[in-house]
Parts: sequence; structure tokens; C-alpha cells
Amino acid sequence: MSQTFGKTRWRRFAVVMVPTLAVTAAVGVSVAQGALAASFSVSGTDFKVSADGLTGYNFVQYGTVDVQKNGTMVPVAVSGFKTASITNLCQSVAVDLSALNLGTYVLKIQAGTEANAPVTASNLYIDMTDLKAQTATFYGINIGVAEGGVSEGTVNPGDAAKPTYQAGGFAQEANKAVLTNVQQTAWATSAGTFSLNNMHLSINSTNNECF
Repeated sequence: MSQTFGKTRWRRFAVVMVPTLAVTAAVGVSVAQGALAASFSVSGTDFKVSADGLTGYNFVQYGTVDVQKNGTMVPVAVSGFKTASITNLCQSVAVDLSALNLGTYVLKIQAGTEANAPVTASNLYIDMTDLKAQTATFYGINIGVAEGGVSEGTVNPGDAAKPTYQAGGFAQEANKAVLTNVQQTAWATSAGTFSLNNMHLSINSTNNECF
């Protein structure tokens, strides 16, 4: 049954906020208190990701801080999936080439445009600052305080030398997550495997980002 709460490895949990909004707010509070550890080095450019649908299993979400090359810290919400299937995936990034008198160009990748050949991924992690979805359904969800359960589960956010979440901080997990009409602004994506069916990469000067 969707959006129900089963047994949890956490001693405390709160269900008063929508999961994604709650984790984003918790990230902001934790950063202000200096509780989160910087965990990932990223470029100085975010990018956009959209999809008609995303179905993922062994879902985890927690807050952390990515660090740009110049040292600027970027609070993010990390969503992780052991496996995921994505339909009509689009990823775009706008690159300012005005220093070369070329203006702004958009690099865009599209894949999984056919329903019977979606994009598939394993050990997928997305570091994001904004997420919108027409619908978001979580099955077997636990929301609360991370006390080691997330890192000990079937999806491992990182290693001990480079922690990705603060023990005792906010986190959530679910057996399955289903999102439709997804729009994300992200700073990093990583995966063990990422299979792009019917991939198309394009670079042009028109404003044709994913959204």
C-alpha cells in the first residue's frame, strides 16, 4: 500500500511534511548549524533534468553539501535508488561561451523516448536543489532521523572516509517510489550503470533546455 509506514530502523520519525520539502528544509537548518559534512565536489554549473516517469526501488533521500571547485558550498537533497527506470529522459545544461564570442549554447541529452525501451540505472544518485513532480507515490516509506540504517541498507550512499549524510540528521527511505512529469534542477548525477536507449545528444545556440 502506498504512503504507509512499516517497521523502521529509526527510533524517531516525523510525518508532518511532504517528504521532499521536508528534507530540503532540514538541509537548510543543518547547514546553518554546521551539522552537515561536505561530501561531493561539483562544477560551478547546475543542470536540468526532466522525465515523463521515474520508477525506482530501494529509495533513500537525505541532505548533504556539495562543494564547487572554488570552495562554494551548495546544500543539496540527494535521492538514491538501487535500480530505476526512466521514460522520456531529458538532461540539459546551458554553457556561457561569451568569452569566445559564441554566446550561450545548450548541451542536451535525450533518451528512453519509447515506452518499451526506457532508460535504466543502478545505484543512481541525484544531488538536487529543486524537484517538481505531478505525482509522487512512495511505498513502504519511513521518514525520520538517520541513525545508520540508510548506509547499512541495500543502497549505500558512500564510504566512511567521505560521509554523505550526518548521523542523526534527517533522512527517509522507501521500498519503491513512482514519480510522474518530473522536473529537477541538479548539481550532480552518479550511477553504477546508466543505460540510455535511443539516445540523442545535441548542442545548439537556441534556448531549448528541458524545461
